[in-house]
Amino acid sequence: MTPYTALVLLVAAERLAELVIARRNTVWSRRRGGIEYGRGHYPVMVLLHTALLVGCLAEPAWADRPFLPALGWPMLLLALAAQGLRWWCVGTLGPRWNTRVIVVPGLPLVTGGPYRLLSHPNYLAVVVEGAALPLVHSAWLTATGFTLLNLPLLAVRLRCENAALGTAPGGRLPQGTGDPAGVAR
Repeated sequence: MTPYTALVLLVAAERLAELVIARRNTVWSRRRGGIEYGRGHYPVMVLLHTALLVGCLAEPAWADRPFLPALGWPMLLLALAAQGLRWWCVGTLGPRWNTRVIVVPGLPLVTGGPYRLLSHPNYLAVVVEGAALPLVHSAWLTATGFTLLNLPLLAVRLRCENAALGTAPGGRLPQGTGDPAGVAR
């Protein structure tokens, strides 16, 4: 097993850990009256993120992509930084963190941790990781494909999440997000 394969498998294990945490947090949220928004795009998101990991393993093998130190090492640092940001988000949100969009009525928006700097820091982590992880081993087709497919999905997700968060105490609807009641639940 190559070091890059081990890295991608570690990221896959991390994703499985995220799903376990998300499932536990879903139960926590639903017990408190949590409402899920945007169920329709969730399976597409899971498929795309799974395809990213498959592409990271397949493209270097099938296309004989080399490890280029001048590209690979900086991309590894970015991929690790994205993981750090992601787990900062998970830790800051605690039981409110989820892979789904679930809002618990009555709870105010979280404004600490990375959320004091950005409205959606986890999506920055996703964008950076989606480009950087494949490029650790020169998988430029995977990086490009994921990025191009993720952009419209991320736009849908952000509209959904912004509208859902607009229902929280102190929540503001960013311009152009529409009425939260119109978001698919």
